Amino acid sequence: MGKNIILTGFMGTGKSSVGTKVAERLNRQFVDMDREIEKLTGMTISELFRRFGEVRFRSEETLMAKKVAAQNDLVVATGGGIILDQKNMELLRSNGTIVCLVADPEEIFQRVRRKRGTRPLLKKNLTVDDIIAMLEERQPLYDQAEIKIHTSGRNIDSVVEDIINRVSQEPGVL
Repeated sequence: MGKNIILTGFMGTGKSSVGTKVAERLNRQFVDMDREIEKLTGMTISELFRRFGEVRFRSEETLMAKKVAAQNDLVVATGGGIILDQKNMELLRSNGTIVCLVADPEEIFQRVRRKRGTRPLLKKNLTVDDIIAMLEERQPLYDQAEIKIHTSGRNIDSVVEDIINRVSQEPGVL
């Protein structure tokens, strides 16, 4: 049994899109933590935030991290903010290799603008400068990933191939 492949990174870097394909290629189960939280709570992430706030969402995220860490051979897409809680990252790292997906702020802006209604922490008038500021704030946390993969200007298949090649060099993953 192999360690999990944990995809982290800022919103809009491709964690869910890429994760689905990595799981397919490796014949592993794909887990999108946000979608699993929605199934468990019966609410969208936006609704969960609106009704109960970020604290409740983060506690659901911790429960999901524990569940994921107890399993093997998963490809997991985390929520963009999971890195803010070191305990969650330690849980996920205990049975997984952390792969941080990175993208240029302008490309992130274009990607998330199309999905604004599903992203509860986005303000309505989000700018590229806002994204740059959030990325700079989180950079030290992203730097803790074992592997970093840049997704800007690349098609999904090339990113998937890159991830598989890189994780195959990590002990116990494949």
